[in-house]
Order: sequence, then C-alpha cells, then structure tokens
Amino acid sequence: MKLLLLLLLLLLATLLLFPIVSALAFSSSSSSSPSTFSTSASSLVSSLITDERCFSTLAGAQLFADCCATNIVYEDCFHPQPFVGRSNVSQYLTEKVKERKGKGYVRIDKISDGARACGYAWTWVSSSSGGSSAGMKAGEENGLRGTTFVELNSAGEIQYVREIPEPLFKPGDLTLQLLKTLTEGAAPKKLPPLVPRTSLPRDACDVVKYLFQELQGRDVDLAMELFSQDIVYRDFNYKDLMREKQEVKKFIQDFSFPGIEFRMQRVDDGVVSTCFTWEVVLMDAPDTIKGLSFYELDPDTRLIKYVRDVPESAIKPPILGKLARQLRPGLGVFRGRRNTLLDEDGL
Repeated sequence: MKLLLLLLLLLLATLLLFPIVSALAFSSSSSSSPSTFSTSASSLVSSLITDERCFSTLAGAQLFADCCATNIVYEDCFHPQPFVGRSNVSQYLTEKVKERKGKGYVRIDKISDGARACGYAWTWVSSSSGGSSAGMKAGEENGLRGTTFVELNSAGEIQYVREIPEPLFKPGDLTLQLLKTLTEGAAPKKLPPLVPRTSLPRDACDVVKYLFQELQGRDVDLAMELFSQDIVYRDFNYKDLMREKQEVKKFIQDFSFPGIEFRMQRVDDGVVSTCFTWEVVLMDAPDTIKGLSFYELDPDTRLIKYVRDVPESAIKPPILGKLARQLRPGLGVFRGRRNTLLDEDGL
C-alpha cells in the first residue's frame, strides 16, 4: 500500500513539474534548437536580431546558424557569391561579428508581419548599448542602411536569406540615363489582356503581386490607385526621398520603357507590410540586377504609405562600401547620422 501511495505521489509531482520544466526549456535563449523561437518568421528574426544580437555577438551569431536549415542559401549581395550550407553561414556570421569589433549593432527599423517569410529594414548603429528606431541614445550614431528578406522552410528553419546594403554612392538619374541607353531601340512587350478585378487586394503581399504581376507595363494611373496620397518612397539609388503621389507617379513613369523588365521572385506573406526579392532584366542580357523592396500599407485605407527599394551593387564588394567598413566598422559609412528613421523618412 505504501509503495502504491509513493508511486502516486511521484506521478503527481511529475504532472505538476512538467509544464514548468517545459516552459523553462522553451524560453531559454541558450538552446540551439530552432524550436526556441516562434515559427513566425517575423518573431524569429526579431528575437535573433534584437534579443540575441546575432550580428554583433558570437553567441547570437551561433544561435542564428543553429536556426538555419542544413541547405540554407544566404545571399549577402555585398559579396560576389552566396554562402551555402549551415557551416558556411555560421563561419560567415562569425566573421561578420568580428569585423564589427564590438563597435555597434544592427537595429530593426521596420519588419513585415509575415509568418512563412518576412523582410526588415535595418540600420547599423555605432553603440553596443541597444536602442530602437523610436529614439537615439547618448553617443549613438546611425550608419549603413539596408533591407533583408528571410524565408523559413516547413520545419521553421531559415532556408533562404537575401541581404542588400544601400550603395554609398547614390547615382540618382544617372541610373535612368544608363538604362535608357542600354535598352535603346527595344520593342514594346506584348501583354495579355488585363483581367478586371471587382475589388482591389487588401493584404500587403497581394497588393505587390497585383502591382508587379498584373499591372506592370500598363496604365500607370491604375497602379497609382494603390498608393496613399502622402506616400513616402525611398529608392537607394537616390539621395533624397520621394514624397506624395505625384512625385512617385513621375518616378514610375520615368522607369516604364521597353527593354526593361522587373521580375518578382520571392514574396513574403505579410498582411500590413511585405518584403520581396526581385531582379531587373535588360533586353536579352544573361545577367540581371538583383534587389529588394519593402512595402507598408496604411492599416485603415490599405493603401501603400511607405516603400524602400534597394538594388545590389554592380561591383562586389563595392569599393566605397568596403573602405567604409574598414575605417568605421561599427557604422559601415564614412560619416554617421544622429537622426532616426522617423526623422530621415518623415514618418
């Protein structure tokens, strides 16, 4: 009878302690299993960058690598070739932390709300004390900016990343002139009839698909129906922001000519904001220009209120970018800025 009573007490203790032990195991940041984090891409990325400091600490870098699939492809477009496989990505992230020399961290300025995949706009900050886009701490400076896309596999592991930093030299309208020269004499592409829609898409990921898979190359006025009147548009080929609808419309019209094709590649499943990878094809050229875009909707009107475009550099690593990282490893630029994203982008 005593033995039976003892067994019942042990069983009861196990049942009471199991949820506590499980919760502790799940919340521990020292675990190397991807199940440490939520399966939501945006939650995983936020935790790795903001909490674990995966780009500024060796422990965080290793945790990022532990969350990767064995066959991960990491495209850091600062480099000429992608890093393939978990061990290569682990080594790349470790070197990235060491190159920073403890002089800064990466801040997330905006992140899309995707579950299967997400993208985020980021800034290098020259401080190890933390911070957020809401304000700058004493002694902090903003440096290099860019955008990153992250995609998970069915097991919740990171299987693909594309990261592109801003070009330090902003060519502005020289880009437009060069593209027009390269595509001179190109014939207009024949498009299939546009299938009318009874209503416009409301989720961010569907908005960008509609914009670039259905409306591209057609009447610009149709595309402009998707944009807010007070749109803020940052294209990193240009130094200054574009503000308001008319300025953005002119920009889209300027880049709408035969011989240039904008192809979407991977798109996250964000609802209020979304990020996607793309490539630009010129005529029949075998090489393409890769890029990333981040789009954010007004949650009430469901119109596009913010855009960030960033193209890859033609030279890898870019000469100015490489020099800036050597001279100012915490910033990645030659001269830091004290203003936040709220100041820079007027949001």
